[in-house]
Amino acid sequence: MVSKRSENAIQWQTDISDAGNAAYFIRRVSTSVTGERGTMRWLHALAGLTLAAAVTLGHAADAGRSGTIDNTSEFTLANGLRLIVREDHRAPTVAHMVWYRAGSIDEFNGTTGVAHALEHMMFKGTKTVGPGEFSRRVAALGGRENAFTSKDYTGFFEQTEKSRLPDMMKLDADRMQNLQLTAEEFKKEIQVVMEERRLRTDDQPRALLDEQLMATALVANPYRRPIVGWMNDLQHMTVDDTKVWYQRWYAPNNAVVVVSGDVDPKQVKAWAEQYYGPIPGHALPERRPQEEPAQTGVRRVSVKAPAELPYLVMAYRAPQLHDVQKDDDVYALQVLAAALDGYSNARLSRHLVREQRIANEAGASYDGLGRGPQFFILQGVPATGKSPAALEQALRGQIAEIATHGVTADELKRVKAQVVASQIYKRDSVFGQAMEIGLNEMSGISWRDIDPMLDKFKAVTPAQVRAVAKKYFSDDQLTVATLVPQPVDAQTLKRRAQGAEDLKNMR
Repeated sequence: MVSKRSENAIQWQTDISDAGNAAYFIRRVSTSVTGERGTMRWLHALAGLTLAAAVTLGHAADAGRSGTIDNTSEFTLANGLRLIVREDHRAPTVAHMVWYRAGSIDEFNGTTGVAHALEHMMFKGTKTVGPGEFSRRVAALGGRENAFTSKDYTGFFEQTEKSRLPDMMKLDADRMQNLQLTAEEFKKEIQVVMEERRLRTDDQPRALLDEQLMATALVANPYRRPIVGWMNDLQHMTVDDTKVWYQRWYAPNNAVVVVSGDVDPKQVKAWAEQYYGPIPGHALPERRPQEEPAQTGVRRVSVKAPAELPYLVMAYRAPQLHDVQKDDDVYALQVLAAALDGYSNARLSRHLVREQRIANEAGASYDGLGRGPQFFILQGVPATGKSPAALEQALRGQIAEIATHGVTADELKRVKAQVVASQIYKRDSVFGQAMEIGLNEMSGISWRDIDPMLDKFKAVTPAQVRAVAKKYFSDDQLTVATLVPQPVDAQTLKRRAQGAEDLKNMR
């Protein structure tokens, strides 16, 4: 599910998202992003395709750098930490990101939400940096910082003037090995986490529906669990749970550091060796396959919650990108999502909202990137007088129409032009470039594949789009979730307002 930005959230062009459950994008001094589906979500779903349209990657430009391709260099330190540096000299700024390949997919029942809880605790001090001092130091240096947790990873970043990069690296290296996890700080912070859950899930009808959608669509894979965790697990979580998580996953050989901006890669490597290099790596836990059993029929779930309108989500199991060169269906499904909901006059908006007036809103999204099962999402709000069942049939009809007649050459041209334009725009942000590299790496896709992925997307034909529309949309792959609206009374509105105020005060 694509996340929309709150007013105070950091603006960047690529959403941290996955079909079915939004990543929790946590800001220390303002609000977190809450998950909602919106228009143009397909641009965010094409996370693996960015930057390449604006930057043509060539061959190694400097044999002295390890894995250098044009303006991007990769190094691996002796302790296993990987460093990726993207040069962009247009402004004297830099983005510094530390990505840990540990998210809610790695959790166990009973301690769900621990990855997100530890993300909060990473700002609570080390042996030399007191609680909350990390953020104050970054602000004093003229920078901004934030963090986020997803199903697949946990990330931390700072964006600042380029001369401050060594200070940022020193701070993050310190908390990679010297974090002080105390019962006193945990007791306070877990209350913040629980209030986040109340405000952004329990009191948000669509978020509740998405949570139940994933819990129904999957029966074995950890993707079925919410990133923020189940409330009962949060209520019984202890500081020791976060200590175990920290000791298990927060190691240099489970991390990727991405630096983007007005920097010299050799100098960045020297700083990385100075600050991160002395941290010892350790053996990581074995990650066992957690294959989802085959689905044998349509699954349905309904959620009753205070809301003004009903809401429908249809999730079809879809392929995950493993091989950039061979998994052609992934690119065709991305094009299909874009043809349905990729621009203002795309099929769902044109046919279901404006012409047939079956829906007040209708959308489609598909990613394909991630460590767990992927879904092609169709969703919408029925128009007044129309039922969710009628909207479901209309959405099915749009897929059937493409399966029968395909998409037009003009549609394909429009979709591809939109992608190229979005990548050129995204190229303006050094933060967006760092995000793009990290998102791909955490999904198991190398930054070197950005250009080949865009080429594969641009090569999709109408016949391929028609073929995937025929292949992946059977009831045996479908889960349907329906929001059944309940009266929104004054007490509900008061509780939501109070929750927002409580969370603000906690921060």
